[in-house]
Amino acid sequence: MFEILLLALALAADAFAAAIGLGSTHRSDGKSQFIKMALLIGLYFGVAQGVMPLIGYALGSTMLGWFAEWAAWIAFIILVALGIKMLYESCSVSDDTRINVSHKTLLSLAIATSLDAMAAGFTLNLLVVNAYAACLIIALTTAILSVLGAYIGRQSGTWLGSWAEALGGLVLIAIGVKMVI
Repeated sequence: MFEILLLALALAADAFAAAIGLGSTHRSDGKSQFIKMALLIGLYFGVAQGVMPLIGYALGSTMLGWFAEWAAWIAFIILVALGIKMLYESCSVSDDTRINVSHKTLLSLAIATSLDAMAAGFTLNLLVVNAYAACLIIALTTAILSVLGAYIGRQSGTWLGSWAEALGGLVLIAIGVKMVI
């Protein structure tokens, strides 16, 4: 059980960092709108982090070689592209414009930050655990940390002002680069 919790925390780290970046870019009229966005971030990231290990577990070692070779590069391309998009938008959006995070962006980020969870799913066969329970723990841990990350990002975004989206884009690019190094 302890190993699963450590695995869940490790897998949630990228989602947590991405949620901070997303939270820092959100400017809204009300707290309820931010809470809705933070819960959506937690839902998308939590579900992706919970489902991907199951996919890896189901595929087993037959796909491990191919997947391990390409997963980091796929995540790199997605994260860097989204990061560059955020950097571009930070230069072209005025400070008082509301930035809405789309479902497409959330889905892309959730998949990109959870590709390592699919690889981790291959190892669930080695641990003597219930794979479904392990994936539920991973999903809940990621969801909670993602909501927390969005909140931390929002707090930092209030004092970062117009630099918040640029910082969020740089965080996504850094996560992408880290995956290929």
